[in-house]
Amino acid sequence: MADAVATRDARCAQALEIAAALLRETHPGREIALDADSAFGRDLELDSLGRVELISRIADALRLQFPERAYAEADTLRELLRWAGELPTSVASTALPAERAREQGTPEQATSLVDVLEWRAQREPDRVHVLLLNEAGADQPLTYGALWQGAAQRAAALIAAGLRSGQTVALMLPTGHDYLVSFFGVLLAGGVPVPIYPPARLAQIDEHVRRHATILANAQASLLITVPQAKPVALRLRAAAPGIVAVLAPDELVGTAQHVMHPAADALALLQYTSGSTGDPKGVALSHANLLANLRAMGRACQVTQDDVFVSWLPLYHDMGLIGAWLGALYYGFPLVLMSPLAFLARPARWLEAISQHRATLSAGPNFAYELCVRKVPDAALAELDLSCWRMALNGAEPVSPATLDAFAARFAPAGLRRDALAPVYGLAECSVGLAFPPPGRGPRIDRIRTAPFAQERRAEPAAAGDDAVLIPACGRPLPGHEVRVVDLAGDELPERRIGRLEFRGPSATSGYYRNPVANARLFRDGWLDSGDMAYLADGEIHLTGRIKDMIIRGGRNLYPYDLEQAVGALHGVRRGCVAVFACAPAGGGGERLVVLAETRERDATARAALQRRIADCTQAVLGEAADDIVLAPPHAVLKTSSGKLRRAATRERYLAGELRQRDWPLWLQGVRLLVQGLLARLRVSARWLAGRLWSYWSLAAFALLAAPTCVLVAFCPAHAWARAWVHRAARGWMQLCGLSIETPAALAAPAGAHLLVCNHASYLDGLLLSAALPPQYRFVAKAELAQQRVAGTLLRGLGALFVERHDALRGAEDVEVLVEALRRGAQLVVFPEGTFTRAAGLRRFHAGAFLAAAHAGVPVVCTGLRGSRALLRDGTWLPHREPLRFEQGATLAPDGQDWPAAMRLMAATRAELRRLCGEPDLDASAQDGA
Repeated sequence: MADAVATRDARCAQALEIAAALLRETHPGREIALDADSAFGRDLELDSLGRVELISRIADALRLQFPERAYAEADTLRELLRWAGELPTSVASTALPAERAREQGTPEQATSLVDVLEWRAQREPDRVHVLLLNEAGADQPLTYGALWQGAAQRAAALIAAGLRSGQTVALMLPTGHDYLVSFFGVLLAGGVPVPIYPPARLAQIDEHVRRHATILANAQASLLITVPQAKPVALRLRAAAPGIVAVLAPDELVGTAQHVMHPAADALALLQYTSGSTGDPKGVALSHANLLANLRAMGRACQVTQDDVFVSWLPLYHDMGLIGAWLGALYYGFPLVLMSPLAFLARPARWLEAISQHRATLSAGPNFAYELCVRKVPDAALAELDLSCWRMALNGAEPVSPATLDAFAARFAPAGLRRDALAPVYGLAECSVGLAFPPPGRGPRIDRIRTAPFAQERRAEPAAAGDDAVLIPACGRPLPGHEVRVVDLAGDELPERRIGRLEFRGPSATSGYYRNPVANARLFRDGWLDSGDMAYLADGEIHLTGRIKDMIIRGGRNLYPYDLEQAVGALHGVRRGCVAVFACAPAGGGGERLVVLAETRERDATARAALQRRIADCTQAVLGEAADDIVLAPPHAVLKTSSGKLRRAATRERYLAGELRQRDWPLWLQGVRLLVQGLLARLRVSARWLAGRLWSYWSLAAFALLAAPTCVLVAFCPAHAWARAWVHRAARGWMQLCGLSIETPAALAAPAGAHLLVCNHASYLDGLLLSAALPPQYRFVAKAELAQQRVAGTLLRGLGALFVERHDALRGAEDVEVLVEALRRGAQLVVFPEGTFTRAAGLRRFHAGAFLAAAHAGVPVVCTGLRGSRALLRDGTWLPHREPLRFEQGATLAPDGQDWPAAMRLMAATRAELRRLCGEPDLDASAQDGA
């Protein structure tokens, strides 16, 4: 008795080893828990042919005989061995392969932002990642696990809403939980986030809509996620950007399932639109590799550890807040304390209070934020602050003022702030966010250069004591792995302390502006990217002197507007930070004019005349010459970007158009205009909907017109080849009647002999579209269920289709042999390896039959992909929707053997190719984990 028990236990252990080996071949690189009660389909993810292969291997190795019913009914090893009388007494669980020891520190092997979040969520799911500060004191923590789960659910909802891999999604959300989860929800769904900012106030609604309509049209955004209160504006944006198919609120993105797509390193991760301070915004295309390279380089430069704490009020639609603060915290695993930008602007002391309370070591802001704190934080608040913990106060995103650095250091020294914590930095969206950082703990380094050589000869000569000097802060050295150079107008590199164009290159650099070839032509030069900034190098550090487009050239002198704007802004009666200095050539000629535009609320004529005289005196003192025109304008005449930068080019255009002196319309009239424009937007959207619906009905009518005679002819056609030729012509005719076209390769590069052509499956129309795109010699392989349908079965049999069983293991194995025989006779077969499709986009699990047939017959597999068919007729709908279609051919793959492992390798290689061709996420967990 004991010997019999030992024998059964040994055979069971052997069966487990056989199953483990099969799973390693079928799901390479994946860990699967395996025991005697693991279900073949649910737990081990084996299809009917995988079950046949497993049972056959066990039967051969253990010399057992299983009845046919065992192949259909046994669903676990325990049930299978019971059929042979080999039920074990005890079975131990095993896993394969053994889990690698958990890494510590940072996700150095991550190739995408999705990998980074998953890495954190798996290791520290309950650790607080972001603490969202609430003005009412109800702070909201967000853990890594909660962010991952929420994003995965939101990704499923986005895919259900029609999002396809690679499509852009606009995020018009304020700082908060919804933004964080939605951003990663888009990434996990395979989309590309496009951050834009919501309207701040009604008075700016027209400018907001005009500006963002341009962005959305350029980005080709398919979805817009925004708060319910912003939907009236969102509707106008949708009317201006017809590519948007839906405007969704975060509460509408509720998915019961979860979805995760792991993008490639070079996949587009973000479209970060430039601020537009010198022109129209441009969409900077940033890949996952770009962003990770920048995060790693900035972390090294700042000597970041998990012990750091970052406090940020920076908006998440701006690269400094999104990448530098949030994604940096995610990558390095230090907590991020996040507050609303509006909370900071309303009371700047909140920023410093949060740093003091949470013992923050890192924080960042543009120059105006530090200046605002100097002016707005009351003396009484200093006693409550302890800023001794702050080791790097990063100052970037706009020109850094040495005067602001000095004032901030002096103002908050009593609160423990160390001057050596202040760190002017330099970055730009075209380099992800950061390009140059000073060493931590050094403090600001200010270069004093002589004014005359700087203005007249573009030289940065150090000034002696008593010389008339310009103060230029150093912004540090390039990040590790990045390079910069300064070149003259001819593109020749200049030595140190010579002022010219700053160019850069490195792994964080963008591949270009999205859909903007004209701007890209100006961006790249011999492998270097033009920053658009004027600068010089001294001791290897970057010193910025101004934007190229902002520089004013008069009488051979180079004048930069920043110093004059600050000086005029400090005058009594001028709105601080609301001064623009620029040069322009009037339409009537007369040479270039120097214009000083200053906002003021002063209305008294005498007071306005006195203010103009003070501005004229200030201009003479700062620049050494007079302004040609001094304009006192009402509030909001000086245009700004979302991050507070001056839009000098746009302001200059308004000045030339004579629109500066026009006062804003009353708020009630703004509301009326918004209502009227909203109604017009609804009419335009409704008109597009009606046109689309009419097209849908016409396409159905055209299909019915052609389908009836086609089915009759195919049913009674004496030859399959003739029938396929007729269907090929009928399919192309239907597409012509509907105005549809399908992009196809100029010539299908397929082998002349027998082969399998595999394609992704997304719609009921896929067979029709392939019939139109492919030559008529191809025969379809269809699932056996269709053979039982009266119309579909008759049509497919008339076309010479072959049918395969997907669920019955033994019949499925027999059908594979039918495919093998057909291929050996020279057949060219079309197979949808997924076997079925769903409404949600994504490549589903493959059935192994086609690849076993190709391996046994020794024929190649031609990989092809269809794009657009899922949206043309999505599952669960009956009305087609007009959509661009594309048919692509990929690699031709040959099997490297005739056994099961060779078929599995062929299936894995085919899957990787089809995923690239179809452009949709991979929904098969085994394929993702094995990738």
